[in-house]
Amino acid sequence: MHTLQPKHTKIDPQEVDKILKKHNISLPQLPKISKKDPILEEDCEKGDVIKIERKEETYFRVVI
Repeated sequence: MHTLQPKHTKIDPQEVDKILKKHNISLPQLPKISKKDPILEEDCEKGDVIKIERKEETYFRVVI
């Protein structure tokens, strides 16, 4: 990972439920990230949620 690249972490299903409830959204409403994206871990599957941590904010993406 490049030093300027934000940290990408796969999160567990229990945490996904909490995030979706907190923001009052459903999984398909999350922005998408390709399974082929080189920053993702090899064990990422379609439907997993990725947490992207930047200095200013935290973002979430669903793997497609």
